[in-house]
Amino acid sequence: MDHTSTSRVRIRPEGVVARIEVDGVDVSRDVRAYSLQQQAGELPELALLIAPHRIDDWEGAARVVIGEEPDPGPAAAAFLAALDAGELERAVLNRHDLMTGGEHEFTAALLIQLTEWAFGKRNASEVTD
Repeated sequence: MDHTSTSRVRIRPEGVVARIEVDGVDVSRDVRAYSLQQQAGELPELALLIAPHRIDDWEGAARVVIGEEPDPGPAAAAFLAALDAGELERAVLNRHDLMTGGEHEFTAALLIQLTEWAFGKRNASEVTD
């Protein structure tokens, strides 16, 4: 299969849905979700997630990628290694909303703080329920 071939794509958002055409064919009914991404200097890549009810009768060319879920261990290790222990301790001790008085209170608060930081929330004012 030629991985350098391209298709003409048109996406027109219409409220919470989108009309998606590939090489002039409307595939909107067949698509549950789509993702469009582009790296600088490269052609955009459109990934289409086919709706479950349409799997049996979908036909077309597709790039197939077979792989495994990524191992989160190395990313978690890099994240944890980059942390300053003193900053983490100060952050947790200043988070009175995390102090429940329960068993393993400080460890639980550390885990909550680390989770928030992993999601990019650097201070308590960024936390939303």
